[in-house]
Amino acid sequence: MNFIDKVKEIVKSNERKSIILTEGEDERVINAIEKVLDYCDIIVVGKLGKEINGVKTIDPSNYIDSFSKKLYELRKDKGLTLDESKNLLLNNNMYFACMLLLNGIGDGIVSGACHTSMDTIKPALELIKSEKIASSFFIMDINNKTYLFSDPALNVNPNSEELAWIGIESSYSYKKFTKEEPRTAFLSYSSLGSGKGDSVEKVKNAVSFAKNIDSSLLIEGEIQVDAAINKTVSSIKIPNSSLNGEANVLIFPDLNSGNIGYKLVKEFTGATCYGPILQGLNKPVNDLSRGSNSDEIAGVILITCLEAL
Repeated sequence: MNFIDKVKEIVKSNERKSIILTEGEDERVINAIEKVLDYCDIIVVGKLGKEINGVKTIDPSNYIDSFSKKLYELRKDKGLTLDESKNLLLNNNMYFACMLLLNGIGDGIVSGACHTSMDTIKPALELIKSEKIASSFFIMDINNKTYLFSDPALNVNPNSEELAWIGIESSYSYKKFTKEEPRTAFLSYSSLGSGKGDSVEKVKNAVSFAKNIDSSLLIEGEIQVDAAINKTVSSIKIPNSSLNGEANVLIFPDLNSGNIGYKLVKEFTGATCYGPILQGLNKPVNDLSRGSNSDEIAGVILITCLEAL
């Protein structure tokens, strides 16, 4: 059973959730909706490009008076006026979707099929908010093996403590989504002292922080990616490795390497990629790569249901 089949099984056996979508006119989103209706309810903000039985559409103009006042109260200290609140809700489906979620309409949001990651993430950070560092990851389904790549979409250059928390939360997410034990590698161009530099020290310190936060997790680093996922290379470079070349959670040192890394794997291997999944927010909100196909969009919708359980 592959990763998404496991997610379907869990979602199907639990309380049915409602997921808000903001891009109902995108053909890939329409196809994804048809793939998930056996597992969840769908709410579309604005127009739906095809009539689909059971899908609820919401016109933002019907909520504008009450929601604009609430948005104004939430953001007036940041300089947002009441008129600006109205315009934002009428012209930006993601801000409106966040207001739906805050008002108990829907259990999670998926957006980003035809918008940038920042278009999805900025409203979520402003309105849904995070009590700790928010970060992102991709679930990568490669030859029936499931990996988690973090952080490819949100934190540009996290410091050691931030990177530690990204690794900890990513490990927890991997276990929640896969029901398997995380084996977490903090990646670098160095393996346990083979290289030097500020980036190496950052990752090394992050590993120390992470182990102090939760010593029960299997964490190793700094480590090169081939030693993290290849048993033969691991035996040569790190003979006593605790991961033994079997890492399933890969923590990249910055956004550049994370974003480039997941896209290289996707393009060269044809891997199925679900995400970016956001973690650390107070309610489930997830992004999509603009290169996502309908199966990947459907997968993110189902993952959002799982987060909402």
